Amino acid sequence: MARPGKIIEAEQRSSIQEADGRLAGRLGQLSLGRQVVALAVWPFLEQILSFMVNTVDLILATRMAEGDARVAIMDALGLGGYVMWLMMILQGAVATGILAIISRAAGARKPDEAREGLVQGILAGLFMGALSGLIIRLSLPTLIRIFALSDDAAGYAFDYLAILCWSCPILGIFYACTNALRAIGDTRTPFFIMLLINVSNAALSACFVFLDPPVGGMGIAGLAYGSLLAWVLGAIIVVALLYRKPQPQSDEITLTLREANWTPQREMMTRIGRVGLPQGIEMLGMWLIHAYVLRFITGLSFDGALGAHFIAIRVESLSFLPGFAIGTATATLVGQYLGAQNPGMAMKALRTAWLYALAFMSAIGVFFLIAPEVIVRLILPETDAQATQLISVAVPLVFICGIFQPALATTIVMKTSLRGAGATKTVMIGSFACLILFRIVGITLYDTFADLTLNIIWIFMSIDLFVQAFVFLGIASRGKWLDAKV
Repeated sequence: MARPGKIIEAEQRSSIQEADGRLAGRLGQLSLGRQVVALAVWPFLEQILSFMVNTVDLILATRMAEGDARVAIMDALGLGGYVMWLMMILQGAVATGILAIISRAAGARKPDEAREGLVQGILAGLFMGALSGLIIRLSLPTLIRIFALSDDAAGYAFDYLAILCWSCPILGIFYACTNALRAIGDTRTPFFIMLLINVSNAALSACFVFLDPPVGGMGIAGLAYGSLLAWVLGAIIVVALLYRKPQPQSDEITLTLREANWTPQREMMTRIGRVGLPQGIEMLGMWLIHAYVLRFITGLSFDGALGAHFIAIRVESLSFLPGFAIGTATATLVGQYLGAQNPGMAMKALRTAWLYALAFMSAIGVFFLIAPEVIVRLILPETDAQATQLISVAVPLVFICGIFQPALATTIVMKTSLRGAGATKTVMIGSFACLILFRIVGITLYDTFADLTLNIIWIFMSIDLFVQAFVFLGIASRGKWLDAKV
């Protein structure tokens, strides 16, 4: 491919600057490949935990009822996944701004700036979380009505999401703190906190669903209460851990909330907004586009289409594990190397991480191609008529997942790295162009002139991913993102 060659050329043009800056602390003592691995291994384990606990929730949901009731619950959880994504858009935008700012500060060895970014990020995350939770809760009946679920599925969806809305401000605090830790190279602490969250979520949800009242017997609301209480526990722990003593004699950047100034600072808030706002707009636009596509899915001529789509999405998320872990590591490295005035190494970090993600996710894609039904039956092993229908619809979607894994790997790493450098506006524009072309225009035109199926919808989504992969590979190759202002 021509694109990787352009990345190499960009590295050679900037190699004269590689000696200008090294990373602080333990990262500075490692080779580039080991830096990627050291920063990616804990997020990878964290992603595995998240996948397992979400799968546990899905498995619990499939065992709460049988027949038509189970199909309705699956449809409700399918919609719930999309609405939960909407809940986290503003918090995620703040977290991206924090990662970009603090990683630059860590690379430039500016501990005071990093600590100020943490405090202001917590304030921004709390505010945005409360705002998003309020908006979602007030608009929840309208959101559910738009997707035209059955009456039973709509009822389940409302019961589930009305509780989860309360987690939004908690998530704002949690993501601000954990992204700040990742920005300084501490990916291990967020992993252990997520371990506790995931174990608590699974245990509490199982108790609330299957035990006798008053503790249990809550149905789908029990899943929501389990998640909410687990997130509260995680936020309390990460904030408590950040009340630690700074280490002035250490080469590492220490983040601490002790003696912090909790007054909002306009300059830092502006910086967080400058980086995070484009991502927030991008994520909101992506959500709206996915919601538009989801409306086609709920309008297909058989019940359970949304549930099958959700099963395939859960399976697809398995492939995200190495991609997002490596992307998180690269965002940290890119930000720190740019802070250290070393754009050549930032470019090399991007290329190295991309090759790692390409190898891992392509291997997972082969597994999807070889044994899609085996994978689906791990989530839904039952053999009744409704389950058999869901499985038969989900299996081809998992096969399609296997085909687009190389494109997905490229897209994840390139976009995450560009965001870590602060080039969130560039990512926003590129994403919108592709999403609108294929997921709105393409699917709408096809539905106008032919019979739309769930498989066709997934094919359009895979074409979009391949085009995005080439677009962002080209953007990364040109190297203008190295000059992004944070």
